[in-house]
Amino acid sequence: MSEKKKVVVAMSGGVDSSLTAALLVEQGYDVIGVTMRLADESRDYCDMDRGCCSLKSVDDARRVCEVIGIPHYTMNFKDMFKEKVIDYFLDDYAHGRTPNPCIACNRYVKFEGLMAKALELGAEYLATGHYARIEQDETGRFLLKKGVDETKDQSYALYHLNQKTLAHFLLPLGVFRKTHTRELAEKYDLPVAHKPDSQEICFVPNDDYKAYLREKNPACLVPGDIVDTKGNVLGHHEGVPLYTIGQRRGLGIAAAEPLYVVRLDMKKNQVVVGTNKDVFSPALIADDLNWIAIDKLTEPMRVTAKVRYGRREGSAVVKPLGEDAVRVDFDTPQRAVTPGQSVVFYDGDTVIGGGVIREACAHED
Repeated sequence: MSEKKKVVVAMSGGVDSSLTAALLVEQGYDVIGVTMRLADESRDYCDMDRGCCSLKSVDDARRVCEVIGIPHYTMNFKDMFKEKVIDYFLDDYAHGRTPNPCIACNRYVKFEGLMAKALELGAEYLATGHYARIEQDETGRFLLKKGVDETKDQSYALYHLNQKTLAHFLLPLGVFRKTHTRELAEKYDLPVAHKPDSQEICFVPNDDYKAYLREKNPACLVPGDIVDTKGNVLGHHEGVPLYTIGQRRGLGIAAAEPLYVVRLDMKKNQVVVGTNKDVFSPALIADDLNWIAIDKLTEPMRVTAKVRYGRREGSAVVKPLGEDAVRVDFDTPQRAVTPGQSVVFYDGDTVIGGGVIREACAHED
């Protein structure tokens, strides 16, 4: 490339973002590595490999930058992270929803916060190590597509990207499989080539969200009843937010058949349980929408829809409900449709858009 284009790489200290930086250097970009400082909680267990939040991860990212010969900076996003991720996390649980902090972090801290900083630094692009692809169609519209490695595909967590951000985003790993990523990391002699992937919520110690709620927001945990779908009291709970849709273990109820959490009723302070059949929903309502492949949904569209990261998509029809809501009717009922999680719509490997699940629709008897 005749003139080097500047790109900021969000570096968590893991193998994916490290290889992203190395590949972009090889491709001729002027690369700057940036690690975001997000939460003070990480200092209590900074010797652990906990993705983007630990002090060790900052050191790992710095070492990688030294190996590949690029500058490394640490930027403080703690206030933004607290407001947009931690406070949201606590508030959603307090209202009987199950939050997705990684999506919130991507949306507000990376796509908005770090992107703005990158552009301020004179960079043309921000790059991350997500497994997804960005392409343009014949009209020039940017499209978000699944990563080639469907077992690692992270397009679900990126559905809040829009045309403005996609124009300045690079996702070099979308064409690779994870096994190839580690092989390339070895080739580049990256010190994190064999570092394990983080599977935990980065700011929650020991990934124990229940203990985190008890410490940070004990007022939301009010004891109440566990009831069946007809309202019969079967047991008692220590706080509705301590339960999740589809949960079977830890209910403390003896029954003739397995029981699962099917609904969290904050108004009545009840955990509602039922049989396995009751955990499945034929439809859902979602809002807080973002569209990528289209400007706006104006008529029913046949899609495949994913209701949680790691789940298979289900065939469905998505219909507009007013300005910022949709109803999604599935061909086959989906298990554990959970308010607070996101539903993402696909056409093949292309992300159409997505939104936040506000309500799971029950079977009509």
